[in-house]
Amino acid sequence: MMDHNSLAENVLVTAHVIGHADFVKRNELFARFMRMAGGHILEQSAARAHSLENALLRHGQEAVEAVLDAALALEPHIDVHQPLYRAPYPESADAAAAPESDTFRQRYQALPGETAPAPPPPPAGRRAIPPYPEQDLLWFIARHAPELKDWERDILLAVREEAFYFFPVHACQIMNEGWASYWHACLLREAEFLPHDLYLQALRVHSDVVRPYGNEQQLALAINPYHLGFVLWEDIIAREGLEVARRICAEEDDFGFIRNHLSAALAEKLDLFSYQERHDGETRVLSRNIHEVREAILGPKYNYGAPSIVVERMNDDASLVLRHDHARDGRGLDLSQAEQVMHYVARIWRRPVTLHTVDFRGTPRSVEITPPDAARTSAKRV
Repeated sequence: MMDHNSLAENVLVTAHVIGHADFVKRNELFARFMRMAGGHILEQSAARAHSLENALLRHGQEAVEAVLDAALALEPHIDVHQPLYRAPYPESADAAAAPESDTFRQRYQALPGETAPAPPPPPAGRRAIPPYPEQDLLWFIARHAPELKDWERDILLAVREEAFYFFPVHACQIMNEGWASYWHACLLREAEFLPHDLYLQALRVHSDVVRPYGNEQQLALAINPYHLGFVLWEDIIAREGLEVARRICAEEDDFGFIRNHLSAALAEKLDLFSYQERHDGETRVLSRNIHEVREAILGPKYNYGAPSIVVERMNDDASLVLRHDHARDGRGLDLSQAEQVMHYVARIWRRPVTLHTVDFRGTPRSVEITPPDAARTSAKRV
């Protein structure tokens, strides 16, 4: 027999899943990426698992895991503004300008501000690869790594495809969890068919899901997406009605949702603020300004939550130069973590790889890795 706690959780989970299904069906970002992936993710995942098993049998666990580890380390480094199935770079240098993949990017290229420096011209007689700074590291390595085998390329592209498929989950987390929480709350409010004690237990479970803080804390430094999304949807529906909420659900992601609908009054009511964690362990409140609060919430969502790294150039000797766009990120890199990821990149690129970045103080730094099977092994910071 199922006890009341378990039964209440099942009721809540069922209602919550219905809310998620409704959101995914309505939201255009989910629809766009579903169209790109072909809508057959279960069949594709099964086919990938079968291919991976064959690779393990033919090439051994160590070789397969080396490629898979590298692919997973680079999983966030895709360009979601590009199509999932991209064409190769054009042969003509005149046609190789950076793509304007959507109206959003084209609009914001026209804004005033400092112009990014143009990449250095390639040597005479050689076409630059890439012809523009390339953000999609998984795609570039799969396409251009000089010694990559077909089965290794397939693993990289499979991981990239799954990263595309799950991007809307990342980009709409607050909206999606809030929408599901709102609708399971609505369903519970009308669940008169439930026995009284089971109904009360279901409401307690709901309260635990959407509470602002965990573990009975009175102050939290992390946003609970269930709570924030739930409060925002309740506010929108109370002020503007369900049809407006459904339009927002269809047209926006978390960036538009937070910037357009998290008001100063609501942020004050929720006691939201931006803060800074220092390297000595001290934490201090930075601001309660609504614009800074919004950007603090959205900051971890930029670029799939990963640092903005681009392929700057592939040299004549096939060594690779990467650059961290720290101005865009607004922060430096943890050099020890960056070096670890660079080892993964060098392992599958099989040529020296250099990353130019800055540390947390803003001081320029470079990490250079030569793969183990090269004539010389090095891991050098400059």
